Amino acid sequence: MTSSNNLIHVFSGTEVAVLILKGKLEDAGISAHIQNDYQSGITAGFGGGVPSAIDLFIQETDLPQAESIIQEHLLANQ
Repeated sequence: MTSSNNLIHVFSGTEVAVLILKGKLEDAGISAHIQNDYQSGITAGFGGGVPSAIDLFIQETDLPQAESIIQEHLLANQ
């Protein structure tokens, strides 16, 4: 990933866990994007993905600001 505008994967988990972290990141002004292959597969009419493996991505340039939020989220959900 050489461009500073690339999306990078920062978390995978259940829909609830991903939505909580996404909300925390967005509260800090960090745009976060969800990729849910399972739901996409259902919508398209075929199975795909795993319901508990939803991915969360942020811009690579936001990683320094996001790291503490992500770590706090991981520690709180152990």
